[in-house]
Amino acid sequence: MIAIALLTLVLLAAVAVTVAIRARNMQYWLWGYLTRRAPPKAEGPVHVLFCFVDHFEPNWGRVDMATQRRRVDRWCVEYRALASRHRDADGVVPQHSFFYPEEEYVEEHLDKIAALCADGFGEIEIHLHHDNDTPENFVVTMDRFNRLLHEKHGALPRDPVTGQLRFAFIHGNWCLDNSRADGRWCGIDNELVLLRELGCYADFTLPSAPSDTQTRLSNAIYYATDDPHKPKSHDTGVPMRVGGKPTGDLLIIQGPLGLNWKDRRFGIVPRIENADVRRGCPPSTTRVDQWVRTGIHVEGRPEWVFVKVHTHGTQERDMDTLLGKPVDDMHTYLESAYNDGKRYVLHYVTAREMYNIAKAAEAGMTGDPGLYRDFELGKPRKVVVGDAVVAC
Repeated sequence: MIAIALLTLVLLAAVAVTVAIRARNMQYWLWGYLTRRAPPKAEGPVHVLFCFVDHFEPNWGRVDMATQRRRVDRWCVEYRALASRHRDADGVVPQHSFFYPEEEYVEEHLDKIAALCADGFGEIEIHLHHDNDTPENFVVTMDRFNRLLHEKHGALPRDPVTGQLRFAFIHGNWCLDNSRADGRWCGIDNELVLLRELGCYADFTLPSAPSDTQTRLSNAIYYATDDPHKPKSHDTGVPMRVGGKPTGDLLIIQGPLGLNWKDRRFGIVPRIENADVRRGCPPSTTRVDQWVRTGIHVEGRPEWVFVKVHTHGTQERDMDTLLGKPVDDMHTYLESAYNDGKRYVLHYVTAREMYNIAKAAEAGMTGDPGLYRDFELGKPRKVVVGDAVVAC
């Protein structure tokens, strides 16, 4: 009887664990995470490359223009003040990458964000929400928005060889390459190919857990090859490595994903660490430590650690966190714990700079990654024509 009771308890526990895993869509990534090899030990100081990407949506909640303006104005004033209090090893202030949604374009909002970026506080990249889309419409939409951001707001660099506009991408609702199980919020199975052809240098959407769009491969920088007849082609891919060559269709740069055992529900169940920063998941010191320990890197260059975190910056419930003491304290901790110049060196980078440094690692560059912020793609060059600022 005792044996039967124990067996019953074990079976019930197994069922409970399975239900808990599936309730959070962890079946997509948990096994790969648990069986992932620990990052190799780095020799010499570890360079921490910290990138903050923002699904920046002034019209979140479909609010009126007055509310949108208050949101953008608050960022332009308060982020400038917050970031100005901090510096990395290169003397650079925290960099914010504003992934602005095409479908929410308002010229005056972009003018304000562009002015903030021109003063050295970040860069503008591309975000898109779409549903039941077609390849033809996607190409027209993205091409038009690329040129608009570049010509009107001085965003996006040109490829130094081809002259093509280049950009980083975040997919709205996490649904890159039609990756949602029910097929909503995209509609295009060949999205990776289309992004490459349009000039996308890297995707910064992931991690997306607990969404079912999360990939099997986690905590990686890798090349994904599109199967134009199937969704979620970026579920796995070829890791970027020192001495390697670009392969496939699109580079995927992921942020940290894992289990946070120091923040457990009911003191038992670990929470998912998905690099999201907001009021409900503030950037505590234990989270920062876990981001760095995850050790995302280009294979063969473990001493360059890539930490990409994300947020939705214009939601009022989170702005006190993002523009206030929690993020202020996060930067203070990064600068005290990960910038002593001996064990750690801190670098605040934009999405473009993170990509450039990854490409430098792939090309075999060594030493200080801060030297490679513009390794392949430089900042857009701006000239003044009359009273207008024009990107070149």
